[in-house]
Amino acid sequence: MRKLSQILLFLLFSLTAGTVLAGPVDINTADADTLSRELDGVGNYKAREIVEYRRTHGPFKSPEDLAKVKGIGLKTVEKNRDKLRLRKTTATR
Repeated sequence: MRKLSQILLFLLFSLTAGTVLAGPVDINTADADTLSRELDGVGNYKAREIVEYRRTHGPFKSPEDLAKVKGIGLKTVEKNRDKLRLRKTTATR
């Protein structure tokens, strides 16, 4: 019986391993790979655009600032709102 319980637990953890919830993403420090992996509706191209926009214009001041990036709209911001974080930064352009 104990062996069966161990097998069932193993299967349960194996099946749910891919469904782990994503953590918050700091849009002022995350690299393109992290952005594309963690944010819904953001692929590699859009993630690179976010990083380039941040490099050119400085850090984002609000999640809504993401909508200033080509290819990112307010709908994408809203879809990801609870995943978005902004670390206070003193970086300038």
